[in-house]
Amino acid sequence: MVLYAVWAYDLARFEHVKLLTVYSVLFGCYYLILKQLNIKEQHLTYLAIGLRLVFLLAIPNLSQDFYRFIWDGRLILSGLNPYLTTPNNLMVSQPDVFPQMKALFEGMGPLSASHYSNYPPIHQLPFIIAAVLSKNSILGAVVVLRLLLIAADLGILFFGKKLLSKLLLPTRNIYWYILNPLVIIELTGNLHFEGLMLFFFIIALYYVHSQKWHLAALTMALSITVKLVPILSLPLFLNKLGWKKSIRFYLCIGAIFILLFLPFLSGHFFENYSATIGLWFSKFEFNASFYYFLKWVLEATTNLTLIHTMGIIVASYLTLHSSFFLLRKNNQTTALIHRILWVLSGYFLISTTVHPWYIVSLLLLSVFTTYKFARVWSLTLIFSYFAYHQFSVDEAWYMLCLEYLPVLGVLVWELFNQRASRKLKHH
Repeated sequence: MVLYAVWAYDLARFEHVKLLTVYSVLFGCYYLILKQLNIKEQHLTYLAIGLRLVFLLAIPNLSQDFYRFIWDGRLILSGLNPYLTTPNNLMVSQPDVFPQMKALFEGMGPLSASHYSNYPPIHQLPFIIAAVLSKNSILGAVVVLRLLLIAADLGILFFGKKLLSKLLLPTRNIYWYILNPLVIIELTGNLHFEGLMLFFFIIALYYVHSQKWHLAALTMALSITVKLVPILSLPLFLNKLGWKKSIRFYLCIGAIFILLFLPFLSGHFFENYSATIGLWFSKFEFNASFYYFLKWVLEATTNLTLIHTMGIIVASYLTLHSSFFLLRKNNQTTALIHRILWVLSGYFLISTTVHPWYIVSLLLLSVFTTYKFARVWSLTLIFSYFAYHQFSVDEAWYMLCLEYLPVLGVLVWELFNQRASRKLKHH
């Protein structure tokens, strides 16, 4: 708790040695605590809540995104559409629409300020709640957002345990997710809403397993309208639900998705939103692995620019990978979770942009499997922060190697071991 307090209140992201030291010790504590099987699950829950509450009054120190969250919430509360106006344009045309506009504008940075909002409607809901409860205080809005994310994590704990129990797996596994330093720091500390997305996603998996596909469709639609990432898992539900139920499942998700976007549909919405989402495939680059390697090979041998074709490469990979899994007939829930884990892992390994908080999805899915590569990744991801300096962002190839080589090594070793054990069982 002392180390989390140091992290929350006395750390800048360019203090690399301090960052690495504190994170490494936190990770060691996390590992040692969970290896003590005599600690009751109830006490682990109290610890999870306590560690999160340490951050309660801290302004996020590793990410500026929360300024944009508060901006969007206050913007909607003022009757304006965040998908139709950029902060840059608004500061020129209406610089006093809501309180603290200038502070929020300066805080979010020039990159965010020059683009339309890319956050789907249910992602915007906590921003609106924060704007209603804290109209004039940035710290007040941060506290509201943080309490909502802590509540989402407790929901993941509750439904994660229920699903593990139904799958006859140890309920203790969920604490490998809930106590992971990456999860606590990136979700509770830096206010990233993967936690809310995963809350709805784990409920959807629970209802799919309980054969309540209509409730699964509702919660899956809510998950997608927090972050679009769960869309990538949708084709994989076909084997689990069968053709008839799957079609109704997809139609329900589509209808709820459209319904939730309806209040924002006007003018240039489609044009603006698709252009903003497209930036992730055509412009942004950060902490990539295979993408950087391919880019380096192409630049060394040809004049081709890789980033403009990444959208097609990612779509082709997802289609082929999902099709491969669909050909393997297995309607077990554990098989579904394994497949989602592999599709998302592959997606993040070929992506052009991989922020540390993206990987929490893999951490949650892996508690339902025997794979530990996501846990290793949650440790080595700390090296991605070494790209941030006081006044610049500069990635070093050796830091990327320190991050990705252990992950790929463990991943290959685990795949080889799983295959070998399957062959032994078969013989």
